[in-house]
Amino acid sequence: MELILKSNNEQKIAKILALAKKLNIIIEKKDKAIDQNEREAIKTRILNFKTDEPSAFGDGVQWERSQRENRTLPFS
Repeated sequence: MELILKSNNEQKIAKILALAKKLNIIIEKKDKAIDQNEREAIKTRILNFKTDEPSAFGDGVQWERSQRENRTLPFS
């Protein structure tokens, strides 16, 4: 069974954690949920990422051409 408890009161959470420890209940603590504004900022930062350095993986188009050079595609 999974139980999710949310509270801003640190003292109450500490009491619950202490009780869970006495009862040998496994506790998994997850980080704070990301609100919608933070999520949008992260998404924008990822989508607008640019670098001046070449990719460590090389050129994807060149790799694909070399992999398919001996195959004919059905629409060509």
